[in-house]
Amino acid sequence: MLAGRFTLMKSADPVPHRVATANPPARDILMLGLGNILAGDEGVGIHVLNTLEKYPALNGVTLIDGGTGGVSLLQPIANSPIAIVIAAARDGKPGGAVSVLRPRAIRELPAHVCAVESGLQDLFAAAALLGPYPEVHLFTVSVDETPRVSMALSAPVAAAVEEVARLAETFAMRLLALNKDIPE
Repeated sequence: MLAGRFTLMKSADPVPHRVATANPPARDILMLGLGNILAGDEGVGIHVLNTLEKYPALNGVTLIDGGTGGVSLLQPIANSPIAIVIAAARDGKPGGAVSVLRPRAIRELPAHVCAVESGLQDLFAAAALLGPYPEVHLFTVSVDETPRVSMALSAPVAAAVEEVARLAETFAMRLLALNKDIPE
């Protein structure tokens, strides 16, 4: 389905159709969508990733449906020099607000990111045991609803999905242009 521009990989997740395949090539930019697709707005990272699947593929970018995190994500994070992470955030901003952060160290990863089983800091700290901390770019969509069992997004969060997908794609293209020789 994705020939050329993006490589899609699905991580282990309780949902049967999200099964780990393989690790991305070590030089690829990792675009990691996080969230629980069954918890309404908290699944926005996966909705954005699903939107990116519909775009023409981008060589040098590996998409991974990270679900709610876990050990299956450690190796892809450790192998990637650059990680673009897309997730929901309970950050006090209105639902649907989009933020882009550049945490330069594990301790700078925000605690308000939703739907990561062990926390974003713990996930990246564990991955750092396997390899260097990647250059991380975090795209968040603010959510203000209490998680509910639903695959539907609220109107403000749904309205942000295409915007975040376009921003992430454009950002990845810029990174690829700047990093033609991404170090191994």
